Amino acid sequence: MELSLRQLIVATVAALTFAGSVAAADMSDDAIAERIKPVGSVYLEGDTPTDTAATSGPRSGDAVYGTFCIACHGSGVLSAPKKGDAGDWSPRLAKGMDVLTDHALNGFNAMPAKGSCMDCSDDEIVAAINHMIEGL
Repeated sequence: MELSLRQLIVATVAALTFAGSVAAADMSDDAIAERIKPVGSVYLEGDTPTDTAATSGPRSGDAVYGTFCIACHGSGVLSAPKKGDAGDWSPRLAKGMDVLTDHALNGFNAMPAKGSCMDCSDDEIVAAINHMIEGL
């Protein structure tokens, strides 16, 4: 008996489906708890975060830049000034650090407030700015 390609594909999909359901059939309380555990947490401004990483102390400018800022400031996405590029930063620095800090904290043009690092403190954002402009 010769199987067609379609029959072979249907048989393979059926076998994989049943094999997957057998793996998910562990209905113990521990297995269920593992499958439905939260992948993160949300807290409102003013609440105390429960994440120990968020409460372990201030992050360095390098750490904030490497986690959040590099996505845009590493390559200049949407005209973001690139780290260490004096030509990109000069017009911004000419407006003063107060304006630059205000734009970083509250958002400006395409940049969201705090560069989307909502758990960063104002000091951490300033440290990231200083990291991006050091050596200019």
